Amino acid sequence: MNYLRGTVLLMLLSLNSFAGEADGKASAESEVLQALIDYMDARNSRDFKRVIELSSKSGTLDTNSDGSFHKPLALQTMESWEKSGPAQIVYFYPEASQISEGVVHVRFYAEGMIGGAGDATGYRTRVTMNWVNEGGNWVIKSSHYSPARYGGVHQTQVSDFDN
Repeated sequence: MNYLRGTVLLMLLSLNSFAGEADGKASAESEVLQALIDYMDARNSRDFKRVIELSSKSGTLDTNSDGSFHKPLALQTMESWEKSGPAQIVYFYPEASQISEGVVHVRFYAEGMIGGAGDATGYRTRVTMNWVNEGGNWVIKSSHYSPARYGGVHQTQVSDFDN
């Protein structure tokens, strides 16, 4: 897992060198990509206090990859996160684009395992998020997860994530 984390960090740093830091746009995009790393680490380690800190205080608008409809505006709570099952998710190819002052759009792919021992299943999805700056902190305002079921590729297995 540390290898993947290091790879993602290296990709983010190289992305920064191409974008440059000459303007606030590149800085905002870099800050949000770092917040994304923090968010995904917090989700994987079940540090739900941190997950909530990285979510908008006025609530989030989310769409899950389970085929359900868009969720209504929801305040993130410890109780709701603690009900979520175990998951280990790795993300790939994160991209950030500032779309207006204080708003950064992020997209990436995610793959991993969800569920506990005995009922774990592979998970592959495309993700888009909108991050907003609230009180000087970048937080998630909306997220959309859509399943990525494409043929001819490796099917995720629990052993893929053994260190």
